[in-house]
Amino acid sequence: MRLWVLAGSCVITLTLAAAAQMPDKPVTRPKITGISHIALYASDAAATDKYYREVIGAVKIADPENPKGVRYAVSATQFIEVLPLPAGEGINRLDHTAWNTDDAEGMRKYLSVKAWKVPGAVTKGSDGSLWFEVKDPEGNRVRFVQPPAHPKVPDAPNAIGHHIIHVGFIVHSQADEDAFYRDLLGFRPYWFGGMQDGKTDWVSQQAPNGHDWLEYMMSGPGKGIPSTMSQHTLGVMDHLSIGENSVEVAYKSMADGNRLGAVHDEKPKMGKDGKIQFNMYDPDGTRVEMMNFRATEKPCCSPFTAEDPAE
Repeated sequence: MRLWVLAGSCVITLTLAAAAQMPDKPVTRPKITGISHIALYASDAAATDKYYREVIGAVKIADPENPKGVRYAVSATQFIEVLPLPAGEGINRLDHTAWNTDDAEGMRKYLSVKAWKVPGAVTKGSDGSLWFEVKDPEGNRVRFVQPPAHPKVPDAPNAIGHHIIHVGFIVHSQADEDAFYRDLLGFRPYWFGGMQDGKTDWVSQQAPNGHDWLEYMMSGPGKGIPSTMSQHTLGVMDHLSIGENSVEVAYKSMADGNRLGAVHDEKPKMGKDGKIQFNMYDPDGTRVEMMNFRATEKPCCSPFTAEDPAE
């Protein structure tokens, strides 16, 4: 009887030891479905409010993430967040970019398992959304937002568009940023190009589970904002883009309605990617670009390697 118990104990001990040596179940990366928002600083809240409401046509709503901020919504899950300009920011007007996910806590755990620095818990907004923030390899702040279960659709009949199709910001090392956005998060190549042959100025990386993209605005070697860069140039690089079926139609409607704002391009133009675009600038110089969803000419430099976004 003693031998039988001993044998049984050995079996149990060996089974537990084997289980302890088995690898944990892999943590699956939650979906990243597209852009949530871009958060910008404003030096003149009244002027910025007028711009995003009257020029862009977005709907002003409370900010569940930051009581000092305000949102200008173009759809139920996309908006421009505007925050007061902190002291000492200099010419910088970009606080963070943000991506929608179907599981914020799952994304936090996934990044933690992959040894990325994450906060200890997600934050719950007053609207029921869940979010957390990390920094990418170059120190850019990135948020992952799980929208509320039943997001409210804003009444925005005058919005110039209802889909933010890409956001862009300064990048110095594509390899460093790719290690985060492509290797870790699963973003996919979409297009790259430059003002001159053989030089890459823009690299588009599309969300893994959607068609919105991040645009690396390549700025040469270094770190942060170059000391010689003007606020206007920085505003060109740190930007957002709203999709259009026809930029020319949207531009004409805005021009006829006298709502183009104070600073903008003379007229729409063809981009190097074969898509028509039109650039406008908010009171602090951040570029708000209208861009056709699809190319109407052959792009320079590289072909598109993923499907285009759509309304």
